[in-house]
Amino acid sequence: MSTAFLEHVNVTVSDPAATAKRLEDWFGWKIRWQGPSLGGGTTCHIGNESSYVAAYSPPDATGRAAGDSYSQRGGLNHIAVVVEDLDETEKRIKSGGYETHSHADYEPGRRFYFHDDDGIEFEVVSYRT
Repeated sequence: MSTAFLEHVNVTVSDPAATAKRLEDWFGWKIRWQGPSLGGGTTCHIGNESSYVAAYSPPDATGRAAGDSYSQRGGLNHIAVVVEDLDETEKRIKSGGYETHSHADYEPGRRFYFHDDDGIEFEVVSYRT
């Protein structure tokens, strides 16, 4: 059996360029591709060499915000990102005015969560080595 890995996750956002900028600032990722996409929308692929977030916006980005994804079948609950320096990453996120929560020190690492401008929840985790 071959090894499988997650290549990307695709989320709908209000402004793909703004989402890309935040992901670059928070995690040091780069835009891998950007351009027109599904139904006249716009997408930015932001990540590293092996994986990325596809930030998609439909042509009419004024759509309503999603509800509680944890009770919606098929809802996006959070995007988890592994970082080397959890404290430094949290400082960068907080410096943008974002509130972090649900901090935990657990085996095998530490983590916290926060929501971005579109209400997407991120989990940021650092594993002990």
